Amino acid sequence: MLFPYAAATAVVALAAACTIIPVAPLQTLPPSESRLRAVAFTELPGWNDDAQAAAWMAFIAQCPTLLAQPAATPIWRDACNAALLATPDNDAAARAFFEMHFTPYSVSAPDGRDTGLVTGYYEPLLRGSRHRDDRYRYPLYAPPDDLLRVELFDLFPELEGKRVRGRLDGRRVVPYWTRADIEAGRAPLAGKELVWVDDAIDAFFLHIQGSGRVTLKEGDIMRIGYADQNGQPFQSIGRLLVERGELTLASASMQTIKQWGRDHPDKLASLLAENPSYVFFREVVPDPKAAIDGPIGSLGVPLLAQRTIAVDPRAIPLGTPVYLATTYPLSEKPLARLVMAQDTGGAIKGALRADLFWGFGESAGEQAGRMRQQGKMWLLWPKGARPPM
Repeated sequence: MLFPYAAATAVVALAAACTIIPVAPLQTLPPSESRLRAVAFTELPGWNDDAQAAAWMAFIAQCPTLLAQPAATPIWRDACNAALLATPDNDAAARAFFEMHFTPYSVSAPDGRDTGLVTGYYEPLLRGSRHRDDRYRYPLYAPPDDLLRVELFDLFPELEGKRVRGRLDGRRVVPYWTRADIEAGRAPLAGKELVWVDDAIDAFFLHIQGSGRVTLKEGDIMRIGYADQNGQPFQSIGRLLVERGELTLASASMQTIKQWGRDHPDKLASLLAENPSYVFFREVVPDPKAAIDGPIGSLGVPLLAQRTIAVDPRAIPLGTPVYLATTYPLSEKPLARLVMAQDTGGAIKGALRADLFWGFGESAGEQAGRMRQQGKMWLLWPKGARPPM
């Protein structure tokens, strides 16, 4: 996860990464969120050519989490128990397992559309230090002590799953400080610095991705993940640059936005401040026994590169296998594969919206930063379970 939002123009390709807070409960779909139609596996383009064994590890990794959720257990029990006993060692065997235990459903919007936007996100590598100096002077903060998370369900049951963030001003709850306020030192963040990095725009884009790694000058590597957010709305700086004629819609990407920032250092701080949203992080200690060495997504399991996506959980329940048919970034080359819905994102809204996790490092960032493709999705739901409609 990375963090829960992505830009709304070409920079949306950066995606939201994906969120990483506590395990999200399995949710069912309100009838207005999507339309599902049962289909045959033969209707899934490229299904017989996909390397389903590559998605097997991501599916197995999530089963303990799904079976630990009371609402999810009846839905996933049979498929997960069968998976824990199976050992498919090739694509054909993995494909046969999914065909035996799941029914595919084509996903469409209430208005009948069956094609939507697919973007990408990744886990970046930054340079930093545990101590501030002239080079490492841009902090990444842990959540402040005065940040409030108000679960609205506790006050209004009809608002289940909704929350707001704020702070106390006397006896009033008011919005938390904006990015501009935080950068100006108005928030009580002294002592909350997790690490200092050497590049302001890299730090900004880490807020979008939601998790990453920092090569420390002290010699080790720190892994950090999303911990919380100030509750302010996300404003795409890519969209602003396009609207101001600094970039074209066709050229806007993470790479071109970063380059614009380095070409205009005198304008960068004011541009970044126009996005009021701000992310707080936590240090993550990976499980050395984990089979997947990826950041932790909203479902609470490590993300597998190119086999996991961020979705809107109101439309596609977390943990659902999804067959995704889209194209590679800036091309018409088909990209069709089985992925797992294990993450969420604030800009990932609606049934026909997905954010593909490309993995760790520069090459993954190259793909994620340029991805803004059209795509279709098919939800794979356990046989015998009522589909989420």
